[in-house]
Amino acid sequence: MAWLSLPAFGRRVRSHWRALLTCIVFVSIAVFLMLTRPDALPESEALDVPVATSDNAPLRAANEFEAILDPSIRSVALFEEAGRVIRHPRCMNCHPRTDRPTQTDAMRPHLPWVAAGQDGGGGPTLRCASCHNADNFEPSGVPGNPGWRLAPLNMGWQGLTLGEICRQIQDPERGGMARDELLHHMREDSLVGWAWHPGGGRTPAPGSQDAFGSLIEAWIATGALCPE
Repeated sequence: MAWLSLPAFGRRVRSHWRALLTCIVFVSIAVFLMLTRPDALPESEALDVPVATSDNAPLRAANEFEAILDPSIRSVALFEEAGRVIRHPRCMNCHPRTDRPTQTDAMRPHLPWVAAGQDGGGGPTLRCASCHNADNFEPSGVPGNPGWRLAPLNMGWQGLTLGEICRQIQDPERGGMARDELLHHMREDSLVGWAWHPGGGRTPAPGSQDAFGSLIEAWIATGALCPE
């Protein structure tokens, strides 16, 4: 084995170090680019929510159920009719099963990506009011209401049966309301009322808010019983 001279040995060591440093630089740049690349926006996808419906047949009036003599059966029938509104996409989109709203009759994830935030009105950097103003904006089709926000997460309805929703909205441990509060919300809340005036070519909820409120009132008066 021939011994290298000291200058030749030094050149070989420097060459190896340059190659190693070059590799480190390239790897560092590659890692930096991977970590800092922008995330792609989520793709739209339809949710598997078989309870959603855009049925828009006329809502039956509360007095049409008076022929049902058994109050228990009448109570369930009244809520099932009111459920045609509750399960409508205009309502379900704001009662998501996650902290992210859905949109359209297909109930696809909201685009752009938004989240409920602490108060249901959006995150600190992208509030709902950034796009949703006090009224529908017809030129762009963006819906609006002064109180635009999501329902509390424990009031998520998507994926639940109508019976499960019925029991949830009456359960105070899961954010349920007292019956007088529930009636007021259903009959008087303007954000609920938006469901019948959605604009933008959207399918409105069946009937009217007043007819829906009358169904809820009659349901409460008959014991507020729930479907299975």
